[in-house]
Amino acid sequence: MADWTYSNVVPWWPYVFILLAGWLPTDIWRYLGVVSASRIDETSEAAKLARTIATALVAAVIAQLVFFPTGALADIPLPVRFGSLAAGFAAYQLSRRRILAGIIAAELVIGGWALVAILI
Repeated sequence: MADWTYSNVVPWWPYVFILLAGWLPTDIWRYLGVVSASRIDETSEAAKLARTIATALVAAVIAQLVFFPTGALADIPLPVRFGSLAAGFAAYQLSRRRILAGIIAAELVIGGWALVAILI
């Protein structure tokens, strides 16, 4: 008797699900943002509020990664994670706010700790 499970009848359904449940809801808001961006005044109170909320959300995610990590990041000691954060922020400020410089500096601190941990 044939196996009539949905994944055997329609083997491409996970890709459709990813498209409909993952990509489409996210990108609709992106496209609406692009279309409406030309009509928004960057100096308005609403734009300032949106920028403030977005910055706060990014800061909250970074704080969660540093102070309450999960997975492999949880194996890295807190002083190393905090030092990585400090080094990344310092590099960002010293490089005239280049994000890539901050990311590379933070990665070098964590990578250096990993190298030392392996060698010891």
